Order: sequence, then structure tokens, then C-alpha cells
Amino acid sequence: MEPQHPRQRAGMGLASKGGCSQRPRIRNPVEWLDRQTFSFHFRNLRFANGRNCSYLCYQVERLKHCSPDSSDWGVFQNRVYPETPCHAELCFLSWFCAKKLSPYEQYRITWFLSWSPCSSCAEQVAAFLRENRNVRLSIFAARLYYFWKPECQHGLRMMHQQRAWVRIMSFRDFKYCWKNFVYNQGMPFKPWKKLRKNYQFLVAKLQEILGISATKRHRLGDLTTGIYFLTDMEARSPRSRSLNTMNLLKKEIFKQQFGNQHRVPQPHYRRKTYLCYQLKQLDGVTLDKGCFRNKKQRHAEIRFIDKITSLNLDPNQSYKIICYVTWSPCPTCARELVDFINGQDHLSLQIFASRLYFHWIKVFQRGLQQLQAAQVSVAVMTRSEFEDCWEEFVDNQGMPFESWDKLEQYSESISRRLQKILSRSNWNNLEDSFRDLRLGSPSPSSLRSDSR
Repeated sequence: MEPQHPRQRAGMGLASKGGCSQRPRIRNPVEWLDRQTFSFHFRNLRFANGRNCSYLCYQVERLKHCSPDSSDWGVFQNRVYPETPCHAELCFLSWFCAKKLSPYEQYRITWFLSWSPCSSCAEQVAAFLRENRNVRLSIFAARLYYFWKPECQHGLRMMHQQRAWVRIMSFRDFKYCWKNFVYNQGMPFKPWKKLRKNYQFLVAKLQEILGISATKRHRLGDLTTGIYFLTDMEARSPRSRSLNTMNLLKKEIFKQQFGNQHRVPQPHYRRKTYLCYQLKQLDGVTLDKGCFRNKKQRHAEIRFIDKITSLNLDPNQSYKIICYVTWSPCPTCARELVDFINGQDHLSLQIFASRLYFHWIKVFQRGLQQLQAAQVSVAVMTRSEFEDCWEEFVDNQGMPFESWDKLEQYSESISRRLQKILSRSNWNNLEDSFRDLRLGSPSPSSLRSDSR
């Protein structure tokens, strides 16, 4: 099968120099796609038939001091007017130029496209970027439009040369769109057959078209895995812009160390402490993320505190920190976290633990209670948190998270135990708890085969 026949471009011009005069009729975006439309038109087939419409999901962020200050979201569809047919890309540009663009502001725009731009649209997008140096554009395409035709290849290269970040949508991008642009009625995104295989095929074609060398692929990240290590201005997702780079966990390490089974499955291994964190603004933009594990005499929680302290966060801004830990904090770390969070009203800390560490010992229970008393949210990881951790911190090579046997059952059991610990009936006296908190670990190695 072949893609749909090229669409005619009569009467669709932005100004030839990239301005916004002679633009097509301004059309406002819609807010949502329905599930059927998204599943049909965004399916990343190598060769697609009957998909003559093009959809564009966008986010526009106005930047202030290199950080997002405000944002707009929406969806455009290509339309055929009696006199002026207009593709989704040009519909967006006409709307943006008329209602948003100012030469005195900096903008970061992200597009998720069902088709990569045709040659005509690509030429006009490149011209727009050439004339508007205050706009940065990231394009993630589900499919490549006539990728074997020289004129379409040339259009992609023109955009790339004008600083457009052109990439293929991965599993994570499809899931992001499903969550943010689709009226999904609470249903999770379900990947279709050959999503990853088609993704790898399209990535290879795009690399070939853009002439991305092996050296540049190494610098930007291996595009065949869907994992990128970018600067803040070049981040791959509008709500995942980390200011730093990090080493991703191997899939095997994640499943071994974050597994919430009551007993270590065979072959036996030691379960250690790993802490993965995300520092976010209240609008959901990720400012920093990383992963720590215990070192000698320095637990992962303490290393995490050191890192956040070193960032010198603005006390006039509000931040949210989400931590995923393999073991709940020991008494010493609980006390350090309480001391860290006290007096920092601009920080909100959430801790999701895969397992509870020595939960039957009273001093460990008191540590968890004191965290809650300090307004630190302590909860047990559910499938949702495991999925998020898998996508954010694991070198998953574009593969979706696959749960292990009885994940939900174990999570519910551990959660019930945590709720009993945190319930007020189990609190003897918080003041005594703070006074009695031990700095050393009370647990001899004979108590448990697992170790932090």
C-alpha cells in the first residue's frame, strides 16, 4: 500500500519571506480529538491508506527567563475551503501569527503531527522560522509523508536547517498525546501491533533524510530507543524538560529492584535502595530529574537532599517533587527528610515506595508517621507509578511497561499495611516519636535477607 495521494496546495501561501501576510482564513483550534480519530489517524503505519486528513496537536509556551510563563494547547485539522485549501500546519501558523506572535517575546512550540509536513508546508514553515528567530519549534510526526520523494525529503531538511527539531513519535509520545489531547474518558492508551517496529523503521528513514551522523546521534541520544538527552530548550516533550542529563536504569535492574513481590523471585539477589525523582513546576513542567542509589555511609535519600539543596531553588516559586523509592526511608533518612522539608513552604514532596522497609519495627513506623506529620505525602507505588517510573527513568527502548505477576495484589497489600501504620490509632505521641528517633539502623542482617 502507498500513502494517500499528494494534496493540492492551491491558494495556501503565507508570505514568501515567512511573514504572516496573505495568510489563509484564520481558524480557531479545537480542544480535543476523539479516541477513534486519534487511533486511526495517528497510527504509525509505514504505508497508510485512506488517511487523507492531517491532524496537528500543539502546545505554545511563552518563555520568561528561559522558563515557561504561559501556554496554549489545542488541535488543528487540515481543511479544504471552496477557495483556499489550508493544511493543518498553515492553519496553525495563521492562528499563531494573528493571535499570539509578538516580536518582543520568546516562544517554544511543540507539534505532534499525524503526517510530517508536505514539501509546500515544510517550505513555508522553514520560511516562518527564518523570519521569526524568537520561535523554537519541535515537530514529532507519527508518519513520514512520501519519504521517498526528493521534494518531501528536501522540505524536511529545510525545516531542520532552520532549527526545527524534527523527530518521529515514539510510544511515549503517543501516550502523551492520548493523555493530553484525546477525550479518552479515563481509558489508558493501548499500543497497536508493530508500533515499535514501525517506529524504528521511520526513525532510520528520517535519520537518512536528515543526514544525522553516528557522532551526532550519540550526542543527542540514540533515536532508535526514543530516549533523548537534551538541553532545556530542545527537550523532547512539552512537559518533560529536564535541565540535566541522567543515566537511565537498565530494564533488568528496574524490574529486580522495583519489584514489589513479598519475596525475592529466583534467581535470588539483593534488593537495594534506588530513588528516582522529578522536580516540577506547578504547571507540570519538569525542571530536573535523576536517580540515586545507596553508597557507603550515604543513603539515596541523603544524596537526593544534597542535590535539591544544590539547585538553590527560588523561594518565591512553588515546586513539586515526586520520588519513587524501592524501599521506604529508614528512620535516619526519615528524620533528614523532615528536617529538609520543614520551613520550605515552596516545596511539596511526594514519596511513592515500592516496598516498606522493616515495617514491623516500631522505630521504622515512627519515621513514616513523622514524614506524614511534616506534610510529606507517603504512599505505595501502584501500576500507574510503576509505568511513570518505567517511562521516565528506564532505558525501555520504546517498549511499554509490562507488569509482573500479582503486581496489583502486592501493591494493595503493602498499601493496607502503610495505612495502618499512618493511622492515628497507631500514633503514640508524635513528640515522643521525634525524641525517640534513632540515628542508627536497629536491624541486624539476620532479620532480613534484603538490604538497603
